[in-house]
Amino acid sequence: MSGHAPSFNWPVRVYFEDTDSGGIVYYASYLKFMERARTEWLRGRGIDVEELAQKERVLFVVRSLKLDYLQPARLSDTLRVSVVLERARRASLELWQEVIREDQPLCAGHLRLACLDADTLRPRKIPETIFAEL
Repeated sequence: MSGHAPSFNWPVRVYFEDTDSGGIVYYASYLKFMERARTEWLRGRGIDVEELAQKERVLFVVRSLKLDYLQPARLSDTLRVSVVLERARRASLELWQEVIREDQPLCAGHLRLACLDADTLRPRKIPETIFAEL
């Protein structure tokens, strides 16, 4: 992880719907937790993803990700999901995210978000007003 950028943290509670029959968090649930944290991270910077799509005609989509599942989370666990912006390019963002219980990382990885035109679904530059907020 990059230690130079400030981390955004979002709390998550594990519900039954997030787990498999053994009460262990299903691997795809971590992706949902991370998505919610990224949305709130953007919202905290004054960027509403719905407004961005409707008014600016801009989408941020996951282009690639590499995750390591380190420890399992269980039903009713209280977690926090971190977001660190490692690099902002003109048409993409590189992030580091972790899902943490207490101080122990459970799932961690790098993600690249691409900025797309909402109408053509082709890459486009991040609008300057949005780029400045990142």
